[in-house]
Amino acid sequence: MASNIVTTEWKKNLLFKSDNPNGATILMDTSFANGGNEVGASPKALMLSSLAGCSGLDVVMIGEKMRVNFDDLKITVEANLTEEHPKFYDKVHVIYHFYGKELNEEKLKKVVDLSVEKYCGVMEMFRQFATVTTDIKYYNE
Repeated sequence: MASNIVTTEWKKNLLFKSDNPNGATILMDTSFANGGNEVGASPKALMLSSLAGCSGLDVVMIGEKMRVNFDDLKITVEANLTEEHPKFYDKVHVIYHFYGKELNEEKLKKVVDLSVEKYCGVMEMFRQFATVTTDIKYYNE
């Protein structure tokens, strides 16, 4: 069983610095309205970035293996935050934006489906507390 350990340090005010098992660090903070300095990313927004990053890594790796070509990929995550505390995302919509010439929409859909349904662990974690939907947009240039 693999385990990961991260250490998060309080830096000042509401700013925290967190490491990653690979040695990279990130800053987390909150908005001015909530008493922060907006120096780092908000923890909840980082969850959405993690979702997009996890699936994005899958899509690129699977796409390379399947020899599916695209010039660019952007992933937009739209999430609904509940009103009551503890606030959490109860609905999440992930949109994959593929850019390129002669995009193979059928193969790209298969690549995304493999990530969403089989490989993306963060997607599976989100399914434990949110309704997750997806969409794909193609931009043939």
